[in-house]
Amino acid sequence: MHITQLNWECLLHLFSFLDKNSRKNLAKTCHKFLEVFQDPLLWSSLNFHSPVELKKDNFLLGPTLKHLSICWYSERVKVCNIEDWMKSSFQKDFCKRHKNTVSDFLLDVSNRCPNLLSLTLSGCGHVTDNCILQLLKNCPNLKSLKLENCVQITDHTLEAVTLHGASLLTLHVDFCRNVTQAGLERVREKCPSVMLRAERSASMIPDSKPERKLMLEKASRKLVQL
Repeated sequence: MHITQLNWECLLHLFSFLDKNSRKNLAKTCHKFLEVFQDPLLWSSLNFHSPVELKKDNFLLGPTLKHLSICWYSERVKVCNIEDWMKSSFQKDFCKRHKNTVSDFLLDVSNRCPNLLSLTLSGCGHVTDNCILQLLKNCPNLKSLKLENCVQITDHTLEAVTLHGASLLTLHVDFCRNVTQAGLERVREKCPSVMLRAERSASMIPDSKPERKLMLEKASRKLVQL
């Protein structure tokens, strides 16, 4: 018996054990495997390990997606986490190349994956409050939101949770330096059923205020002139 003669359920089960690249490569071998690759039931869970992976064509987004994880564990994350006014030209150029990659992808998810149940983001330094707001609005069944080392996330995300996170059961905002204790207390007050964790977030040094940035930039230019 040839593998292509297996019933559809068996083929889906076999494909489920393969990573995204292997699924894509197998789909190139025959039309039937391509149809299996394109079956939305195969794509209920997606895990990515760098922004580059989001641009590949080895996966499908659709209403069957339930669990999404984008976790970037790299030394390059530290560059993205530096405040823009403190970055060198090289660092700015590096960040510019993928600045909108994750945000654009998440906005696409919010429009095409309304049944999302869990989202985990780590090291996504360019993800904004607006991205999370749109996800909360468009994915009303979201139960788990875990954010780690996402430096642009602020109390606006926490406010969005209180307004649009009706189904949320778990919220993590670990090492998100622009989240405040007041914002966390508001979530605890408005959403007592949510399991909230904020490791180090409210105790970290937040980004500089605009007026302080201007003062430090002027001081920096004076030092260069000297």
